[in-house]
Amino acid sequence: MPAAISDVRCFLCSVPVLLTPEAAAPRFRHLQKVSFMMRELAEKAKAWPFVEARRVLKRVGGKTPDKGYVLFETGYGPSGLPHIGTFGEVLRTTMVRRAFQHLSDIPTKLFAFSDDMDGLRSVPTNIPNQEKLAAFIGQPLTSVPDPFGTHDSFGAHNNARLRAFLDEYGFDYEFLSATDCYQSGRFDTALMRVLECYEAVQSIMLPSLREERRKSYSPFMPVCEETGEILAAPVVETNASAGTIVYQRADGKRIETPVTGGRCKLQWKPDWAMRWYALEVDYEMSGKDLIDSVRLSSKITRALGRTPPESFTYELFLDENGEKISKSRGNGLTMEEWLAYAPPDSLAYFMYGKPNTAKRLHFDIIPKNVDEYLSQVSKLPNESEEARLQNPAWHIHNGTPPSEEVPISFNILLNLANVCNTEDKSVLWGFIMRYASDASPDKNQFLDELVGYAIRYYQDFVKPKKQYRLPDAREDSALRDLVKLLQAVPAGASAEEIQSQVYEIGKKYEFEPLRDWFKALYEILFGQEQGPRLGSFIALYGVSETISLIEKVLAGEDLSGV
Repeated sequence: MPAAISDVRCFLCSVPVLLTPEAAAPRFRHLQKVSFMMRELAEKAKAWPFVEARRVLKRVGGKTPDKGYVLFETGYGPSGLPHIGTFGEVLRTTMVRRAFQHLSDIPTKLFAFSDDMDGLRSVPTNIPNQEKLAAFIGQPLTSVPDPFGTHDSFGAHNNARLRAFLDEYGFDYEFLSATDCYQSGRFDTALMRVLECYEAVQSIMLPSLREERRKSYSPFMPVCEETGEILAAPVVETNASAGTIVYQRADGKRIETPVTGGRCKLQWKPDWAMRWYALEVDYEMSGKDLIDSVRLSSKITRALGRTPPESFTYELFLDENGEKISKSRGNGLTMEEWLAYAPPDSLAYFMYGKPNTAKRLHFDIIPKNVDEYLSQVSKLPNESEEARLQNPAWHIHNGTPPSEEVPISFNILLNLANVCNTEDKSVLWGFIMRYASDASPDKNQFLDELVGYAIRYYQDFVKPKKQYRLPDAREDSALRDLVKLLQAVPAGASAEEIQSQVYEIGKKYEFEPLRDWFKALYEILFGQEQGPRLGSFIALYGVSETISLIEKVLAGEDLSGV
């Protein structure tokens, strides 16, 4: 019996099949046709990852570069732990890489580069054993002891954290260490080229520096043989044929040293350019705060004799007050904090949207992003292929979104947690299973996770800010009429039917605009100015339960204790 070919998938239907070789041929022809259709759609897609991917394809002229692949790169400074910006940069670059793979069969790679030979500038305040690191200021991060006691160095510790971080989210990448690249000789040819172009590099860099800094600036920072410290010492002589520089130490002594083999480290902007030159990077994105660095590094790359990579500048994140987020200040929202209250895919959705627009990154944006992500996932299977390529969920899940349906929005779960005032997931599940009889924590694990997130978010952010109020005379009358209408709602009424009843009361009592009626209901019943679509909430919570809640308000009860 001929061997079977398993797990052949069609992009359009994503259905695995089990075929014999004889039966596989027409299937593969179908896949070829689908691949051609996909490429045609990708060539016209307006989603920003495809726009970026087409720039990269144009850069290489539609042909495989001599190195054998198109190289995407992300950079990481391991003086601190991986953070939300690291996640966003790798995720966004991965989205562009995936889009490129739908445009072309040219092989690709993603290098996650760690600048772990950078000198320790200060002792971070969020690590243990800080006193041990004070003596290593100025030394490469891979020479600084690990304050956590788990790795050979602080740089190695943070590199391990970075790799575990990237692996956790399933990123496809190759890790590169600056220390390894410098010390192994991988960068030697490029470093010699920088030495050959020393004056050209200086002519690019010096005008960008303060007058005082210009006097001692050199792109090469020697590593002191005696202390191991990376020195920003003036270079008094260069010898390109010998591959050496002569620098002057603070004590006045002049020392000749090779620029290769890890004996020197380049300053930041020349270093970035040298890396682009050495690795032949084709694409790298960076934040708005590095626009000037990209400009100067690009000039240096051209001076070395290569074309700088295609670049993409993303906007920085803002805190709740519209100020730029700073790691040192600790304002804004960390990735760990986001993931405590919402699933990782919702963070990916936030990162996808308008990367070149500044966005607030604070706790109050989490529910909206969760629900918008869920909405996009639910729409994706029924969209045309052209529309799917515009859908953020397609880019988050590389065209294959999760199959579990989520019948309830995150916002409604939050308000269910509100009225139930509980930390017990089973209480909420009691309402959910009555609303969606086929749902259960075992069968709907993602929904179960959302329930946990909703309870946690409610307890930490919604509950402390709740401010209930009693209805005024008009609202009191409207609520009494709403009770009568709800009492007449037939069993099994849809969320839309219930919503229409709520609308009718608002119109009857001439709330203008009508949203004032809903705002009043949110303030009176939930203790907040915003809330869920009431028809959907009532259908989940129960008509009789909602009537009971309203009657408590009409009786003058304080719902803050409910």
